[in-house]
Amino acid sequence: MGESIKVLVVDDHQVVRRGLCTFLEVQDDIEVVGEAADGAEGVARAEELRPDVVLMDVKMPVMDGVEALRRLRELDNPARVLIVTSFTEQRTVVPALRAGAAGYVYKDVDPDALAGAIRSVHAGHVLLQQEVAGALLSEEASGPVQGRGSSLTEREREVLGLIADGRSNREIARALVLSEKTVKTHVSNILMKLDLADRTQAALWAVRHGLTR
Repeated sequence: MGESIKVLVVDDHQVVRRGLCTFLEVQDDIEVVGEAADGAEGVARAEELRPDVVLMDVKMPVMDGVEALRRLRELDNPARVLIVTSFTEQRTVVPALRAGAAGYVYKDVDPDALAGAIRSVHAGHVLLQQEVAGALLSEEASGPVQGRGSSLTEREREVLGLIADGRSNREIARALVLSEKTVKTHVSNILMKLDLADRTQAALWAVRHGLTR
């Protein structure tokens, strides 16, 4: 068995934090390395503990989840952030994804599905449900990205399409018979050419421009 996925839980409700931690602590491949009660504390703890995945609430005192995401990006913290929110807060998911979240789950998610989501984002997947992807795409409908795709090579377009399908670098490498290092180079080139910040934005760009299967 490989190393455990290190998880930081950030939520202002102690009962929610304890419930999440209690469930995750019984997973063989997931280790809860810390907790935080607001976004500011979450950023500090993420810098201190360097978790693989951060479970982040959106609405919190002191600093909300969206601002915490922005701070983590500014600090180049490599943690993958999975938003945990209630269904009534769905509108807040869009700015969180734009700020760099790798996906989201609702607070009433099935425990096994939560563990699966953590494993998925840790593996490099982007978790986007159809209604939220649609909202993000409609916000970007007038964005100045129309001509950028012409600079992509055919191989880069293939890689981009697989990113949009939710594939990790390892899965893309297997599908295209490439090394992971080569895939990482292609991903970096794609982000640079399209002037995008991360894989989430790349996936959205690909959906919008018909590169998905």
